[in-house]
Amino acid sequence: MTAATVLPRERTWQADWPLDVRRALSPHRHGHSDPTLQYAEDGAAWRTTTTPDGAATVRLTARGGLVRAQAWGPGAAWALEAVPRWLGAEDRPEDFPADRHPLVQRLHRASPWLRIGGTGRVWDALVPAVLEQKVTGIEAHRTFVQLLRLAGDPAPGPAPAGMRVVPSAQRVRAVTDWEWHRCGLDGARRRALLAVASVASRLECDDHTDCEGLRRRLRSVPGIGVWTAAEVAQRAIGCPDQVSVGDYHLKNLVGWSLAGRKTDDAGMLELLEPFRGHRQRVVRLLEVGGSRPPKRGPRMAPTDHRRL
Repeated sequence: MTAATVLPRERTWQADWPLDVRRALSPHRHGHSDPTLQYAEDGAAWRTTTTPDGAATVRLTARGGLVRAQAWGPGAAWALEAVPRWLGAEDRPEDFPADRHPLVQRLHRASPWLRIGGTGRVWDALVPAVLEQKVTGIEAHRTFVQLLRLAGDPAPGPAPAGMRVVPSAQRVRAVTDWEWHRCGLDGARRRALLAVASVASRLECDDHTDCEGLRRRLRSVPGIGVWTAAEVAQRAIGCPDQVSVGDYHLKNLVGWSLAGRKTDDAGMLELLEPFRGHRQRVVRLLEVGGSRPPKRGPRMAPTDHRRL
């Protein structure tokens, strides 16, 4: 039986809010060429994931909040069980104090689709987060694609061409220095990725509410700082409060949107303090409808480490 004819496992699930699958999954997409998350012309979202039982590919379609999920691979059952959490079913925005700023309140009312979902897989979020440390998005996304082409397994089932699964920690540790160079990965990010790969099994979490515990475990690994730990907590657990301190652009998005001025990380956190418990929710809203300062300086140019 070929991959195209293997029968999938299936489930349906009804969301009780105006779900938008693409928007729900967008924080987990790393560039338009992301081999782990693609959108088909028929409107379906295709996603690969690691699971405790092995790799899986999931196809999601939704109409009127009714989600149909199909999954292939040894981890199919686990992935189907996780689908509602991916899409934000465990998020609780009811106590969000949006009225503490008029722009936030307006964006919250205009975005009833917004829910913060979590994948339940730390490793899947950690690999791209490490690759995104202190580089441009273009450079990070290119390296992520190259790494998955080199070391990731093909997606199980009839997935769109080129889709891959994030390589296991064991496979990452087996990549040679020359192969890392071909991927365009510099020494600092390479060391951080190998460090987390050596303890990957201890970083996964069964408690999908313990953001602080996950952040502490991550920050105990050399090369993992506050920014990377926050990025992983946001995506793996769906934490509504973690803020990516140290982000090149985020502080000015928050400062310009909420106060009409540029700011630093400390100023950003001060502006977000009235929303503690939901600070990441505010960031997501501002990414949708906030404002940024005028661009007057030169853009940060990507570095192609394959040519160094």
